[in-house]
Amino acid sequence: MVRIGPMASPEFPLNRRALMSGLGALVLSPTSPLITKAQGRPTLALQAKADSLALRRGGPDTPVWSLGSPDLRFKRGDSVEVAFGSQLPVPAILNWRGLDGIPATEPLTVRPPIAAGAKETFELPLRHAGTLLCDLSLLSDGQRRPSRARALVVRENEAVAVDRDEVVLIEDWRLRPDGTAIAPGVDAKDTSTVYTVNGLTSLDMTVRSNERLRLRFINGCQRSAIAIKLENMEVRVMALDGQPAEPFQARNGALVLAPGGRVDAFVDATAPAGSTSAILLHDGKEARPIGRLVISSEPPIRPAPLPPALPLPSNGLPAQFDLKNAQRFDLALGGPPTDWVKPANFAASAPPVFRARTGRTVVLALINRDPIASVFHLHGHHFRLLDRLDDGWKPFWLDTLAIEPGQTQRVAFAAEYAGRFLIESVATDWAAPRLVRWYSVE
Repeated sequence: MVRIGPMASPEFPLNRRALMSGLGALVLSPTSPLITKAQGRPTLALQAKADSLALRRGGPDTPVWSLGSPDLRFKRGDSVEVAFGSQLPVPAILNWRGLDGIPATEPLTVRPPIAAGAKETFELPLRHAGTLLCDLSLLSDGQRRPSRARALVVRENEAVAVDRDEVVLIEDWRLRPDGTAIAPGVDAKDTSTVYTVNGLTSLDMTVRSNERLRLRFINGCQRSAIAIKLENMEVRVMALDGQPAEPFQARNGALVLAPGGRVDAFVDATAPAGSTSAILLHDGKEARPIGRLVISSEPPIRPAPLPPALPLPSNGLPAQFDLKNAQRFDLALGGPPTDWVKPANFAASAPPVFRARTGRTVVLALINRDPIASVFHLHGHHFRLLDRLDDGWKPFWLDTLAIEPGQTQRVAFAAEYAGRFLIESVATDWAAPRLVRWYSVE
């Protein structure tokens, strides 16, 4: 996934420019969710509520908002009945990353926010296997508290040769001197940054020799692009943004993720028993340890490592695009927000940024007019990142892309699903507002 040059252990020789360059090159239960079966169909109860995290050693827990425990697991083909309720004192809405072609779940264009004490139910058909993300981010700017994200894992129906399948959800927090956390979209002056992994400030994961891990890395940070490095480990990228990719080795074991981005990686624990591998995070300013892989002293799980992994089963996305006859649209990010609006001000009656015809290829020219990198997220469809000459595409799918200042990136997607879908844009700065528009497939 990443080509960011040689890396010296134990620190990344990275700065913000190198980090963004790597991105551009790729790029209702009170305490927990309730998952049950109703007439053979899974049901899921989610509730937005007050929560807390231990973000300061020796200090009291920090109040936050959340949707409960860190991840949910289903299988491809499940149709889940979701019941969403809110105990928050502000409007709340679910925002999904990785769901293709399900207009009934679309926030703002179809589903309005719910008020405190309200509930709603809807069907969630899980057509594709992959790593998805659910959060409350659309209305989070300037709120009383920041909120946690949730991972949603949709397993393949086919067997995948791994011993363990683990979510690694990374989130960032801005703490005032008194230990309270501020929400994104406001000035972060005089705050310190804390990163968590699955809700912990440091995560140790014990593995046996020759064990194969599937690590589902998720950048749940509000605005920050990050690089993750596993020291002295070979990391094989298997999927990006929830869709299978042509497998490849991450250079020096490093991965670069835009905010909201996801990477499924296979890691074989071939280091000697009793050794450790640091998990390092770089945000373009500094590298810091956020966890360790600890090789157990127990006997190896097998005499030798597993053979190289085969590609993950396809989700059936199209193998080819008709670029010659594509519908083409320019979309500017940043600059004067004349057409972009904050989610709280979104009106479904506003005209779409473009209208696509079902079955046609759509090419978007994404132009970043901001002085810093901006992040583009497309709802409803995954896209291919086109080559500079517009004569081919990268061998992976994305739904989120970071674009450097002054740069133009072109992406293409097959408009397979009719409906009204959101587009999100946000600059990679904590205080930057999240902005939205929408597009129509007819």
